[in-house]
Amino acid sequence: MKVNPAEAVQLLNEHDNILIIAHAHPDGDTLGSSYALCRVLLSRGKRAAVICEDNIPKMFSFMAAGLSELDFEPEFIVAADVAGTKLMGSHVMERYGDGVDLCIDHHFTNELYAKNTLLDDTAAACAEIMLRLFKEMRTDISPVVAECLYAGISTDTGCFRYPNLTSGTLRAAAELIDLGADFARINKDCFETKSKSFVALEKMALNNIETYFGGLCAFITITAEMLRECGSSAEEFDRIAALPRQIEDVLVGVTIREQSNGTFKASVRTNPPMNAADICKRMNGGGHIGAAGCTLTGTAEDVRNTILRNVEDALKGEKKL
Repeated sequence: MKVNPAEAVQLLNEHDNILIIAHAHPDGDTLGSSYALCRVLLSRGKRAAVICEDNIPKMFSFMAAGLSELDFEPEFIVAADVAGTKLMGSHVMERYGDGVDLCIDHHFTNELYAKNTLLDDTAAACAEIMLRLFKEMRTDISPVVAECLYAGISTDTGCFRYPNLTSGTLRAAAELIDLGADFARINKDCFETKSKSFVALEKMALNNIETYFGGLCAFITITAEMLRECGSSAEEFDRIAALPRQIEDVLVGVTIREQSNGTFKASVRTNPPMNAADICKRMNGGGHIGAAGCTLTGTAEDVRNTILRNVEDALKGEKKL
């Protein structure tokens, strides 16, 4: 059942032991939204904790600073920025996927799996919805909560460059700055600072870019061996995923990463008029118009061929081929 912000607030007010789920392979939006909600709930005298199947990237570690891990039996479960239960990761999904009481999300691909869903697919980030929710609560927003939300908005809009940006998003960001968010530090950490291992991986990725369909599609493959050689990790993959789309004339940028279980995580980034979510939906994935993902099994060659077939179909559908 879909709910509005007032109804979502009522649900949160009625419960005290609240677990918040962030999606696997976490980004700034799921983490920022989750930890902001956790901190607000704690400030209101409730017990709250965040879980995520994967490690938190170093640039977002400030969000969890000083917070305790889950040490209570949840009576109410919230999913933040999680469009489907599979995105939680296998272990979290198995334990909590069927029991989500409230999902707060901005993906138009949301599967409406929760008992209650606060959904606005016009919002650029889930963190934007969280800010509205906190206003509905009439709660004070601390500087650290403002920073969590700002990081969510900034990362999900590519530092305010992606087409999902709206004037409302900019007003929300400005409000968070007024509330104490250190925007300069967050933008520097998320978009400018590169670890030595990332620079090595970026160099290797750029040397291995392949183009298809007359240059309309650019493709990068990141193997487990490449990650080991560079000393890099899955945490740095999302920044690599942005590279193929930046090439002139590319409409579909694809990056695949070999995971420890032998599957491949695919990240698709598109330029108009292509729709990344539609491409990934053909492969049981999802996301946004400009950025989406899916997980595929098989060899790197098998996975590349599967993705390229779907990219080709999408390009033909848009009459680009």
